[in-house]
Amino acid sequence: MEKSYLDTTVNVYKEAALKPDVGLCCTTTPVWVLPELEMPSIMLEMNYGCGSTVHPRDLVNSPTVLYVGVGGGMEVFQFAYFSRRKGAVIGIDVVDEMLEACQNNLKEAEKLNPWFQADFVDLRKGDAIHLPIEDESIDVAAQNCLFNIFEKEELKKAIAEMYRVLKLNGRLILSDPVTEDPMPESLRNDEKLRALCLSGSLPLDEYIKMLTDAGFGTVEIRAKRPYRILDPKHYETDKTIYLESVEVCAIKDPMPEDGPCVFTGKTAIYYGDEDFFDDGAGHILLNNQPIAICDKTAKKLASLKKDDIFISPSTYFYDGGGCC
Repeated sequence: MEKSYLDTTVNVYKEAALKPDVGLCCTTTPVWVLPELEMPSIMLEMNYGCGSTVHPRDLVNSPTVLYVGVGGGMEVFQFAYFSRRKGAVIGIDVVDEMLEACQNNLKEAEKLNPWFQADFVDLRKGDAIHLPIEDESIDVAAQNCLFNIFEKEELKKAIAEMYRVLKLNGRLILSDPVTEDPMPESLRNDEKLRALCLSGSLPLDEYIKMLTDAGFGTVEIRAKRPYRILDPKHYETDKTIYLESVEVCAIKDPMPEDGPCVFTGKTAIYYGDEDFFDDGAGHILLNNQPIAICDKTAKKLASLKKDDIFISPSTYFYDGGGCC
């Protein structure tokens, strides 16, 4: 980590490790409540993410999970709920104090949860740009409100590292703030605001393109929720900036010849006179049955100019299924 804003980030999270800062981040999703999982209060106090990266449908068959930026250990602990074996969850952090705090919190979780052993989680020092992980060894990789800290060149490297360590068809789960409003350079260059995951926010389309440019063949936008306001009274900006929190899954599928499949929550409904509609390109729409479609398929269906196919706007809440 050579850039000064990264040094600022280390200092911010060193302080947050030594003294939990409940207001550092404001998560937009409730903490999972699962049978026989009791969360230590210290983990909740040190929940420094903006959403959630723990989704049960990603975690079948006891996957090997990589989590970068461990925080207080809440999400590595949740991942271990689904992978109950030694070293199944690898947690990476560059801040020594955060690694120590996370280890202590996992010991607390061990006391409260008979099923859990702290060695289910393998904590390692490292950073997102140089992951100490072997190629194609990870089933599910995740980060929560970390990539938003990086400037674009570092972000490209961090995404490329995640792609490198994932197995074929592996999943990268991300949660970050985004914004469609212009971010003034005065804010974008503010090291403290960048470290707090505010001023590094990108437009969603640009964020998605960085994932597909890295090689991810499928991208799912699973949620998009209001997050923060940067207003002229409190920040160096002439206009109010609206931030949203997104939860994204990027899958290391082979890249389709006609480009990546990006699901933003669009749905197609055929309501013609036949039992179904076949577009001849592998997409069959049953009569009056909604089907989730990727943006690429939505564009192709719209180009047919049929008056008996409805295509919804993007909801930015995609939950699997459908066609591409």
